[in-house]
Amino acid sequence: MQVILTQDIKGKGKKGEVIKVNDGYARNFLFPKGAAIEATAANLNDLKGKRESVEYQTEQSRQRAEEIVEKFKDIEVLIETKAGDNGKLFGSITSKDVADALTAQHHIKLDRKKFVMDSIKTLGEHVVKVRLFTGITGELRVRVERK
Repeated sequence: MQVILTQDIKGKGKKGEVIKVNDGYARNFLFPKGAAIEATAANLNDLKGKRESVEYQTEQSRQRAEEIVEKFKDIEVLIETKAGDNGKLFGSITSKDVADALTAQHHIKLDRKKFVMDSIKTLGEHVVKVRLFTGITGELRVRVERK
């Protein structure tokens, strides 16, 4: 009997795969647990539609990431903070500070976890890498000035 897995089953397959199993295993174990559904024509068609939807969503996310990387070439984020006479900051600039400043100044909302950086502890220009999507990384210029 062919079934479509609705959960990962160790030793059998991953969620969304169509596998062939014994009838008793399917009826007595997989179906009662909700770990699989029968691979009928309608269920296979639904699975195909869900896969296409996921692929479409992934492609849209990739395109948005590429657009943001292009915007990064033209913009700079300005952060004003207190600093000593030698240019060292009182405290540091973190990825959360950069994300908040990017949202406030350029209306681009990104999660702070996408920024690949150490904390900034000096005044001046800094380049921050932003990992937006698998294989798509941009560079954002951050300028830190004295308040």
